[in-house]
Amino acid sequence: MGGSVTDARILARALADPAQVAGLDADGWTALLTMARAEQLIGTLALRLDGLPMPGAVKAILADARAAAAHGRRAALWEAEMARRALAGLDCPVVLLKGTAFVAAGLAAGQGRSIGDLDILVPRASLDAVEAALLAAGWEWVKPDPYDDVYYRRWMHELPPLIHRERDRMIDVHHTILPLTARITPDAEALITDSVALENGLRTLSPTGMIIHAAAHLFADGDLAGGLRNLWDIRCLVDAFGTAGLAAAARHHGLHREVARSLRLVDAVFGDGIARGIDRLYVRRLTARDGWGRPIRPLTRFGFYIRSHGLRMPPAMLARHLWTKWRKA
Repeated sequence: MGGSVTDARILARALADPAQVAGLDADGWTALLTMARAEQLIGTLALRLDGLPMPGAVKAILADARAAAAHGRRAALWEAEMARRALAGLDCPVVLLKGTAFVAAGLAAGQGRSIGDLDILVPRASLDAVEAALLAAGWEWVKPDPYDDVYYRRWMHELPPLIHRERDRMIDVHHTILPLTARITPDAEALITDSVALENGLRTLSPTGMIIHAAAHLFADGDLAGGLRNLWDIRCLVDAFGTAGLAAAARHHGLHREVARSLRLVDAVFGDGIARGIDRLYVRRLTARDGWGRPIRPLTRFGFYIRSHGLRMPPAMLARHLWTKWRKA
């Protein structure tokens, strides 16, 4: 890996093949570390590079990142346990999602991963009971605004976000994996039915479900902000589970295009594949960081921002929503 840096492919190469950091100069290390921080991959990078020769200052930074990731892991698992206790009296499956699910299941995708909110998936029919139990256990609304409350409950795939008044940790309660306004309608009931029980009674999505959800979150519900971390999740999940049965399951959920694209981009960004056609735009967006970790390619970013809104709701509804938010602001 040379010292010349143009975008975040230096980070992708280091994650995929840690030996490539050999010979990095000061500018190269600066770029690698600042990109990793910006993409919330510094903990993952620290674990991937552990034991390799590197400058002392870099070693200290990565040691701190490993310690922070370990603390984040403990905090995420404790928050999942608090949710389990709060919901234990309900006859309701509680499925962990995203980073907390990865660490709870002991997966490579969870090693060093930055974990923010606790995300859970429950049956839609259980939402009222889950909401009441969490409120009784000390969670409260982050967004008490009446418009936001109605918007979440009517159109979104989750309740309005909740935060615990004492621990200051957020929980997102999902009843499916894409907004109800999206063009794609995954089978949430099947995702829950196929989920896998952990020893403590909480659950995770099945292996194919995890990959499908990651692809949905990355390509069907957002502007690819944080996309490099999410694509790395998919790479780790595919390495762990393979792709047997994945295509059929993705087709069942209406997400076969997104899953297929995720596999192509994993190969293009972290492997030896070559992005072709529109996939090149996705690579351009996913790697849009300069040598100081700052966002670049504003037109590409803006294009994906507009695309994300178009995915979430029809044009007329989007116009009304943006107009309402603008007036309130």
